[in-house]
Amino acid sequence: MNKYKILLGGSLVAIVAMGVLANSISGKQEERTIINSTPVIKEKGIESRNEEWAKYFPRQYDSWKQTKQNDTIDDMIEKKPQLAILWAGYGFAKDYNAPRGHFYAVQSNINSLRTGAPVGPDTGPMPTACWTCKSPDVPRVMDEEGENEFFTGKWARLGDQIVNPIGCGDCHDSQTTNLTITRPHLKRALEASGTKLDEITHQEMRSLVCAQCHVEYYFKKTEYKDKAGKDQVAAVVTLPWAEGLNVEGIEKYYDSYGFSDWTHKISKTPMLKAQHPGYELYKTGIHARRGVACADCHMPYVREGAVKYSDHHIANPLDNIANTCLTCHRESEEEFKAVVKRKFERKEQLMELAMNSLGKAHLEAGRAWEAGASEAEMADIQQLIRSGQWMWDYAIASHGSFYHAPEETLRILSVANDKGQEARVKLVAVLAKHNVFDYVAPDFSTKEKAQEIAGVPLQELVDEKLEFKKTLLEEWNQKAVAGGRLNMEPRKGMSDKSSYAK
Repeated sequence: MNKYKILLGGSLVAIVAMGVLANSISGKQEERTIINSTPVIKEKGIESRNEEWAKYFPRQYDSWKQTKQNDTIDDMIEKKPQLAILWAGYGFAKDYNAPRGHFYAVQSNINSLRTGAPVGPDTGPMPTACWTCKSPDVPRVMDEEGENEFFTGKWARLGDQIVNPIGCGDCHDSQTTNLTITRPHLKRALEASGTKLDEITHQEMRSLVCAQCHVEYYFKKTEYKDKAGKDQVAAVVTLPWAEGLNVEGIEKYYDSYGFSDWTHKISKTPMLKAQHPGYELYKTGIHARRGVACADCHMPYVREGAVKYSDHHIANPLDNIANTCLTCHRESEEEFKAVVKRKFERKEQLMELAMNSLGKAHLEAGRAWEAGASEAEMADIQQLIRSGQWMWDYAIASHGSFYHAPEETLRILSVANDKGQEARVKLVAVLAKHNVFDYVAPDFSTKEKAQEIAGVPLQELVDEKLEFKKTLLEEWNQKAVAGGRLNMEPRKGMSDKSSYAK
C-alpha cells in the first residue's frame, strides 16, 4: 500500500512539474511570437515619440534609456585650448563638448552656445538644419512639411517641434519596424557614390542608419518655390561624397565648388569645418573590410532567457568589452585595453603637434596681414592652412577615429602637421619682407587666453543663453506638450549640464 502511495505521489509531482514546464515553454513561445511579429507603431507617417515604441519593444527601450547615464560634460576647449584659435570667428570657438548619450541629443543642442539665444522663430545665428541629427521629430517634420520646407528658416522656428531625442523613429520604419534610412541626404549621397539602394544588405544597413548622422556634411543653399509659389532658399544638409569618401576626395569636392564654412577671424583664410565623419573613416578601416557593422560593436546582442535582442545602450564598446570587442579579439581585457590606449596616445600626440602648428600659423598669418602682406603673398599660405586644418579636423572630429581607422587617422594627422609647418616656413619669409623679425605668437595655453585672442565674449553668450532657457525654451516645451508631441515624464530627473553650468 505504501508503495502505491509513493508511486502516486511521485506521479503527481511529475505531472505538476511537467505542467509548470509546459507553461514556461508556452510563455516563452508566446513571448517569442510577440517579439518576432511586426507591429505597426503608426499606420501613417513617422512616430517620433520613443515611449510609443516602448509598448512593443520594452527591452530595447529600457536599454536605450540607459544612454541617460552618459551625461558627463567634457569641455574640449578647456582640455584643448588650441581649438578656440583654430575656430576663431566660428561658432565652435564658443563651445565644443565631447558627445553625450543619445538621450541628451536635443538638450545638448539647446544648451550649446553655438545655437545662440533666440528670442523668436526668426532670430538666432543658426539655420533649421542644425536640428537634422538630433531627433526622430526631424523625419516626422520633413514628412509633414517637405524636405526643403524643413530646411528653410532659423533654428528657433522648430523649437516646439524637435523635442524627442535620438531614438526609434530615426532608424526604424514606423509601419514595419524594419531598419530604414529616414534622412534623404544619405540616400542621395549613396547614389552619388555609386551605391544601388535596392542592393543594400541588412548588415550594411546596421551601419548606414548610423551614417545618417555620423558623417561629414555641409548646408547647400537650394532654391525652390513653396506651396504658395513664393521663392525660398533652403539650407539643405548635403554629403560631399561625389569625389569619394576619403579626406582628399571630399576636399576636392569642396574646392571645386569654392566652398567654405567661414572666413577665419585672424588669418582671413576661407575655412572648412569637418562635422563628424565617423562613417567615412570607418570605411577605410579593418572593421569595415571584415564586414563588421557599427551595431556589432556599439549595439551588441544580449539574451534574456529565450529572448535575444540588440542592446540600445549605445556607448563606448570598452564599457561592455566582454560582449563587444572580446567576441572577436582574443586578448585578455587588460591586454586589449592596453592596445587601445596606445592607439589613443599616438593619435593624441600627432593631434597636439598639428593643432599647435596650425594655431601658430593662423596667428602668424594675422601678424603678416597687420604688417601689410598682400593677397598674392598670402594665397599659398592660406591654402596650406585651409587644407591642413581640414585634414586635422577630419581626422579627429568623429572622436573614435583612432580606433575605427588608426593608420588612416595617423596618416592624415601627419599630413596636417606638415602643411601647418610648411605654412609657417613660408610666413617667416613674408614677415621678414615686411620687416617683422621677432614676432612670437601669443600664449594660448588656457581656454580663457585662447578665447580672448579669438574674440569670444563668453560671459555675454552665457548670460544670453540662460535668459533664453528661462523664457523661449519654456514656451517651446509648453507648446510641444499641449500638441501631444512631447511627454515630459521621461525627462524627470534628467541632468541639465553644460560647459558653463556643470
